[in-house]
Amino acid sequence: MARLNLLEETRFEKLPVTVYPDKLTASKTVAKRIADIIIRKAAKGENAVLGLATGVTPIAVYAELVRLNKEDGLSFKNVITFNLDEYFPMSPAAAQSYDAFMKEHLFSHVDIDLNNVHIPDGILKQEEVADFCLAYEQKISALGGLDLQILGIGRTGHIGFNEPGSAPNSGTRLVSLDELTRSDAAHDFGAKSKVPTKAITMGIGTIFKAREIILMAWSAKKAPILKKAVEGEISADVPATYLQLSDHVEFIVDKDAASELTRFNTPWLVKDCVWTESLIKKAVIWLAKTLNKPILKLTEDDYNNHGMAQLATEKGPVYNINIQIFNKLQHTITGWPGGKPNADDSQRPERAIPAQKRIVVFSPHPDDDVISMGGTFIRLADQGHDVHVAYQTSGNTAVWDDDAIRYIEFSLDFSKSQNIKSDAIEKLYSNIREFINAKQSNQADPAELQAIKGLIRKGEAIAGARFVGLNDDHIHFQNLPFYDKRKTNKNVSYEDDIQQTLALLQQVKPQQVFAAGDFADPHGTHETCFNIILEALKRLSKTEAWVNDCWLWLYRGAWFEFETYEIEMCVPLSPDEVERKRLAIFKHQSQKDRPVFPGDDAREFWVRAEDRTSETAKIYNQLGLAEYEAMEAFVRWKF
Repeated sequence: MARLNLLEETRFEKLPVTVYPDKLTASKTVAKRIADIIIRKAAKGENAVLGLATGVTPIAVYAELVRLNKEDGLSFKNVITFNLDEYFPMSPAAAQSYDAFMKEHLFSHVDIDLNNVHIPDGILKQEEVADFCLAYEQKISALGGLDLQILGIGRTGHIGFNEPGSAPNSGTRLVSLDELTRSDAAHDFGAKSKVPTKAITMGIGTIFKAREIILMAWSAKKAPILKKAVEGEISADVPATYLQLSDHVEFIVDKDAASELTRFNTPWLVKDCVWTESLIKKAVIWLAKTLNKPILKLTEDDYNNHGMAQLATEKGPVYNINIQIFNKLQHTITGWPGGKPNADDSQRPERAIPAQKRIVVFSPHPDDDVISMGGTFIRLADQGHDVHVAYQTSGNTAVWDDDAIRYIEFSLDFSKSQNIKSDAIEKLYSNIREFINAKQSNQADPAELQAIKGLIRKGEAIAGARFVGLNDDHIHFQNLPFYDKRKTNKNVSYEDDIQQTLALLQQVKPQQVFAAGDFADPHGTHETCFNIILEALKRLSKTEAWVNDCWLWLYRGAWFEFETYEIEMCVPLSPDEVERKRLAIFKHQSQKDRPVFPGDDAREFWVRAEDRTSETAKIYNQLGLAEYEAMEAFVRWKF
């Protein structure tokens, strides 16, 4: 019976998918599978031939393999490896090379014979590549093929660097990289323009010959492409769908990556459900959006024809369900994000008391506050709350070199115009110009240049916060040390960051904290900053009574909005408030027009923010609620 239930739940899925609660558990499972192959082959006096991947996805797998080698005696002396791909051209000594990656995360820490390590050669002459690729294939074949190939999946659906358009029988070859793939790699190289346009990759046909294939995916960022790979039709547009043709493949993913699969996202379409309040809300909103109908116009036939007959039977009549969900949505809307004084707050998202709250708005970068919740930020200040803003990082990475030069030149010219001695500035100017002219891809800026870029963003943030209505003593610059440390060391301690955050929270003792909950940030800064805040609040909750009265609200930024069913507070903005928010964003001139790391969205940040908030307002209106110009959405995090 259990097997039948599983088949029913997974009937939309065209290949085996195993879901784990988190990436660490999943990574340890994959590492054990690899270790078992190595041990089994060693016992027979044979080599284990492994196909390996790079990128963020397999890092925890490699860390566990290193642990097994150091602590449990797992030997790699009988292991032969072939890596999937390498940028072209790319020196193996470069920080961005996959040769360097594999040594950093695995090969330098285990007893593998480096003569048994094979990685595509990124320094070949182009006319030599075809022969190299043929020889790469022949080496794999001569060893009897790959025992196991591990894979990640890119947002284009690529496996290895087999981009959209790749053939299912393709072999190792030189390929051109998709623009989205290059955008995702921009942070590692310092700018998209510095990312190579080509790579050498194993082909899909080569991957298919492996006796086992494991594709791994972690985080909600991979959820949309994972759904296409698992449930979509086989298509050259999504090369990972070719894996549906293999009888030896398994997808191993965490729950966030699996979140858009039908069995998790819309489970009522595949099985009977336990109809909790949150699931009912999600299902009814999904039905209204699917049919493009207001919630109060949904009928029993609508429920029955779209997999929700069980809900109608158990919780109906359906009109009562509709009213219940309509009221829940309506109660998320408030023009008083800090709570409405002298009002019944039983149906409001925030408390009426105290009427004036102490509030800290945490902003991971110096512009996330106004981009993500600028309208609410302004409203809180206008309504007389004691609002503080804390800029968690300097954001100095995201300033163009020529902007920094322009500011130094201004400082130099100003000094001369005021007859201020400028020898030190002239020397600094000369040194920085010399550095920038010789700067390599993703080379860390010297401390002086980092300071200048940080000051540029600091000045913009001050201007934005003052425009919102804050006094200078309510504007805090944390400059959390992890931000600069991670540029040169990926394994950093966050204790100093937590202590700084503890001190600020203890100083303000807020009743409200707003934090970035947009973990789609491509560089991971938002998630790191949130985890620091959360850890600080958890520690304080053990010793400080005021924390019991502190509510943590999450906002989202320029990438994605919360799903409608998730929203717990929605603040409507008038056309005038949208204009004020835009002007606050414009204070961040270094990020306007063409930011250093725009991601794959070419729109300016203020346009992204306005489109996002107007879309939220449009969805609420389509569901049958009032029509607003824009709406900023929040979700409460209970810690």
